[in-house]
Amino acid sequence: MLTSVRSLTAATLLVGTALAATPAFAQDAPAEKTPLVTVTGSTTLVTDYRFRGVGLSGGDIAIQGGLTLNTTPGFYVGTWASSLEDSPVYGEVELDVFGGWTGEVTDGLAADVGVTYYAYPSKDAGAGPSDVWEFYGKLKPTLGPVGLTFGLYYSPDQDSLGGGDNLYLSADAGVGIPETPISFSAHVGYTDGFLTLTDNGKAWDWSVGASATVLGGLSLGLSYVGVEGSQINGSIDGVTDDTVVASLGYAF
Repeated sequence: MLTSVRSLTAATLLVGTALAATPAFAQDAPAEKTPLVTVTGSTTLVTDYRFRGVGLSGGDIAIQGGLTLNTTPGFYVGTWASSLEDSPVYGEVELDVFGGWTGEVTDGLAADVGVTYYAYPSKDAGAGPSDVWEFYGKLKPTLGPVGLTFGLYYSPDQDSLGGGDNLYLSADAGVGIPETPISFSAHVGYTDGFLTLTDNGKAWDWSVGASATVLGGLSLGLSYVGVEGSQINGSIDGVTDDTVVASLGYAF
């Protein structure tokens, strides 16, 4: 989705060289233009929906998918949904709507800022507030073959958070094996606020995984996920147990 300034410069030099070496009649051919708007999307089947380490599908298979409208200046809007374990407050479906801007701020460093609205359209009537607003900012440096992402997510005081707020910090790393469809990833996150299942409102989560892209946009993934649960009662119905999550997805 990101367009590299360095790549654009290189492409311009290559095009200029090609035109200089091409017969005059070929110079009249129209240049290919970068689309102003593109649409990307994905659909995924996971063995367990884990959000910041916490299981939200009750250990069952979840169906997920989303669409994003991207613009050349870097602004985007999109939506994403997942099936959930049915509950009165959240229902059976999570529907996220988001928008923001992403782009390269300097050579080898990209940024992403925006806001997400988490909605639960199938919740029981009168079950209480559940929808959440969250603002986010990410820095994405690239170090050789390794892509890094450092994220900050903040949900201000709102009724669905018990009248409080929530802060989430994360660090992610990913690297692809050259000349293979295989890539590896690692993640660590820290939550401070309402969205934890610990007694002090603070929790760490982590994961390591591998994926392989085959047949174009089809991907297979496997990851090990863990999160801190209740310090007194242990895990709650298995949603904070360490687990292995498998995924089958298609992106376009």
